[in-house]
Amino acid sequence: MIKITLPDGSTREYEAGTTALQIAQSISEGLARNVLAAKVNAQVWDATRPITSDSSLQLLTWNDAQGKETLWHSSAHLMAEALEALYPGSKFAIGPPVENGFYYDIDFGDKSFSIDEVEKVEAKMLELARQNSPFTRHEISKADAIRYFTEKADPYKLELLEGLTDGQITFYKQGNFTDLCRGPHIPNTGFIKAVKLLRVAGAYWRGDEKNKQLTRVYGITFPKDKELKEYLVLLEEAKKRDHRKLGKELELFTFSEKVGMGLPLWLPKGAALRDKLEQFMRKAQTKAGYLPVVTPHIAQKELYVTSGHYEKYGKDSFQPINTPTEGEQFFLKPMNCPHHCEIYKSSPRSYKDLPIRYAEFGTVYRYEQHGELHGLTRVRGFTQDDAHLFCRPDQVKEEFCKVIDLVLYVFNALDFKDYTAQISLRDPENTTKYIGTDENWNLAEQAIIESANEKGLNTVVELGEAAFYGPKLDFMVKDALGRKWQLGTIQVDYNLPERFQLEYTGSDNLKHRPVMIHRAPFGSLERFIAVLIEHCGGNFPLWLTPEQFAILPISEKYNDYAQTLLNTLAAKEIRGFVDERNEKIGKKIRDNEMKKIPFMLVIGEKEEAEQKVAVRQHGKGDIGSFSVDEFITFVNNIIESDFGKKN
Repeated sequence: MIKITLPDGSTREYEAGTTALQIAQSISEGLARNVLAAKVNAQVWDATRPITSDSSLQLLTWNDAQGKETLWHSSAHLMAEALEALYPGSKFAIGPPVENGFYYDIDFGDKSFSIDEVEKVEAKMLELARQNSPFTRHEISKADAIRYFTEKADPYKLELLEGLTDGQITFYKQGNFTDLCRGPHIPNTGFIKAVKLLRVAGAYWRGDEKNKQLTRVYGITFPKDKELKEYLVLLEEAKKRDHRKLGKELELFTFSEKVGMGLPLWLPKGAALRDKLEQFMRKAQTKAGYLPVVTPHIAQKELYVTSGHYEKYGKDSFQPINTPTEGEQFFLKPMNCPHHCEIYKSSPRSYKDLPIRYAEFGTVYRYEQHGELHGLTRVRGFTQDDAHLFCRPDQVKEEFCKVIDLVLYVFNALDFKDYTAQISLRDPENTTKYIGTDENWNLAEQAIIESANEKGLNTVVELGEAAFYGPKLDFMVKDALGRKWQLGTIQVDYNLPERFQLEYTGSDNLKHRPVMIHRAPFGSLERFIAVLIEHCGGNFPLWLTPEQFAILPISEKYNDYAQTLLNTLAAKEIRGFVDERNEKIGKKIRDNEMKKIPFMLVIGEKEEAEQKVAVRQHGKGDIGSFSVDEFITFVNNIIESDFGKKN
């Protein structure tokens, strides 16, 4: 007999070899019908895999993120089975789940595949799903696995097998399709009730531009048709809110092939938006005791060798800049932290000086492949609201908690209400990809866990998601459409101070090593603004909106009054412009409504005579006649309500 511990702490006994699905059936048939996978001793397993020793068990359904992930992983295999039936001879590379759905990279050989062909694939997938084919797991020797894929003439699976050894190779089979896969998978294909293939793209094998370009087919599935329909409605809304579309319509930013891919150009309105965000953060940082610093856009290679970034990320950097001096190489700055370490090191430090908090809006550069670039969310040059805190070990938790407060202050001001704090720890099974001692890692991880608990954050723990130099707290934010974004990160680092030999003199008059905290509440301004645009659909909070009003004279006779109004409002720090175009008032209203201008101030003979404005509010229409002072008070009250009172 084995003892199974359930999430509520209760225990049950079962015969060794019982599966999670059988345990679910012993609890409730209704529950068993919804089980997609199971978490056994914190590892996600097939619900049909035998459990042979005492274990903790969590049953995973569609309501769990890992349940969704398992269904989507299985759906990738189902799609591959359908494609193999429809396009014999196709070779399959990798097919993982992603945040919303799945994809599979496929080599169609001499055949072509386009989005026009997805409907027949969807139909085939549903036909196969209705066969309720079980997903069966088979452990297989490396020799047998190589023999199988050699017979299939599949170079991609054979290459994947090169990195595997006997004892860690498994095949999964459903219906007529067999794949190299570690799993887990759903019990059978019948759980998949609704299918939509979303797009077709190109992808280089293993992300290397030197390799063959494969066809990547993206899709999503659901256990109910109703959920697919709801998702497609959200997808249409997401298209309307796409930051690339709205960024162009609202004249915020642009891209130029001559400047280079992934290098955004900020237009005046976009620059004003960025500036307001920077002012907001600078004010908050000054209040919290941060000191502004500025560092160059390039640095010598040795700086990043010392920090360890060159060893970990050198291949993903831009090519080095060679100077006329032989052997002298510089790199475009890929991160700010090594520079801030050198600033700290520029003067002797005492325990009384700590904590020291350096902040910089530092622009960094990282080489992203062409196919990975996406609007402002994935670029090659971006500006981080970066700060690095140097503190004594006894100050770490207090400083970490203060940074959490700052991140929550940002979210509150910008109406991000739904978020989870992800505690990102190192992978205990593969510590070789991290630098630093076990002792320092344990101290850093404990500080993050305790701080998150003290602040009462809703947290999840993710192993293997730490930075190479330290664990971190990542804030996963849901936008207005329920999509999840990583915004804001805080990291505890015992390792860079060690690598840079940073010191302070303690109260015992001996030298000690400070602890470093990395933090960026926005993350990068580019990505943050992209998410913000889509979150609010381009209707920014009034305090942040680049142009808060447009004055619309009904004819040129009232342009002088319009200019007087503009000057009066500008003196009260209310931002806007006069629409002096020789157009009918109806067209002016429509155009400014499309530009999402919060308020339109229509003026004519009556308004000039009474020194008033007829006010239209975006999305609401006419809201009445206001004196200038009444309008100023009205605007300030909205800003106070949206921002001031909350902060």
